[in-house]
Amino acid sequence: MLALIAHIFYGAAAMLWETLWALVLGFAGSAVLQVFVRREEMMRHFGRADLRTVGLATFLGAVSSSCSYAAAAAARSAFKKGAHLIPTLAFMFAATNLVLELGGVLWIFLGWRFVLAEAVGAFVLIGFMWALVALTFPKKLMEQAREHGEAEDEGCCHHEHHHGSEAAAQPGKLRQVAEAFFGDVAMMWKEILIGFLVAAVLMELVPAEAWKSLFLNGAPAPLRLVENAVLGVVIAAVSFVCSVGNLPLAAGLWSSGISFGGVISFIYADLVIIPLLLIYRKYYGLKPAAYIAAILAGSMVLAGIVVDLLFTTLGLVPHGPRPPSPMTTTHFQWNYTTWLDFVALLVLVILAGARWRPAGQPSSMHAEHSH
Repeated sequence: MLALIAHIFYGAAAMLWETLWALVLGFAGSAVLQVFVRREEMMRHFGRADLRTVGLATFLGAVSSSCSYAAAAAARSAFKKGAHLIPTLAFMFAATNLVLELGGVLWIFLGWRFVLAEAVGAFVLIGFMWALVALTFPKKLMEQAREHGEAEDEGCCHHEHHHGSEAAAQPGKLRQVAEAFFGDVAMMWKEILIGFLVAAVLMELVPAEAWKSLFLNGAPAPLRLVENAVLGVVIAAVSFVCSVGNLPLAAGLWSSGISFGGVISFIYADLVIIPLLLIYRKYYGLKPAAYIAAILAGSMVLAGIVVDLLFTTLGLVPHGPRPPSPMTTTHFQWNYTTWLDFVALLVLVILAGARWRPAGQPSSMHAEHSH
């Protein structure tokens, strides 16, 4: 038993080391974007559901780099101030699925085809979400949601953070970037660590044959296509892992036989995990929360199916034997990943120095120039 536990923790730590550089550099790139984009000011224009507004909401979400809880809180704040539901949901989705660090980690685990599919599918999903809301929009229900009382603070990262406004008060652009960087890390580090650990446990303990039977390998293609997309959302919902933290498990599911579209639906479904569904209920009330969850889940399934069909038609779905589980292929070793991690750690040290240097103390470079 002790050997099994040690192996699980080793696998989780090795997968984290393999992706550390992508996480650090992704968070750093996102922090730079946040410093130069005043999100709160632009979110005031979310009152309509037109192409320009939805596009702006998607862009702001992509540069916000939020954990799912913080994205939900920011979206709810905009909604209470008069934002239309469609740009609100587009922002929330983009803030967790179109961010730099997710693309980097996804590339490491599954390759460029999945990164491309995740990006293309995100716009497909927003399109489906827009269409479903436009066709079914319950005006009175959304008015009830807007009037719903303030939810209790969920703790941890269940709050909205304002990188732009906070950073503006800091002296110097580097310090602003450092503030945004460590704000994101503070929000997401627990989710990321839990995600890697949950993935290691499931990949180690669930037999490959159990996964294959669950994913209907050998069933008619249309049935498997739909079932796997639905199952991807269901597995994500009960895994309790969101944002970047669900990517190791996505790689494990792919190696265990889930369809291409099933992987994409699973990645997208970080916004319908059970803890978030309970938060939606507090934010909006039971019926509006159920409506929002149904719109999100339905869009995720449809996007996974469309992406699977599109990439199959284009010949972009990987064929041949599936890669082995990351638990069996990821190890601590001296290779290019180690050097990239060292670069990432150097970036981390520089940002830490900028963040915790006393506000009135100039940098060494500035001090030299002053002499």
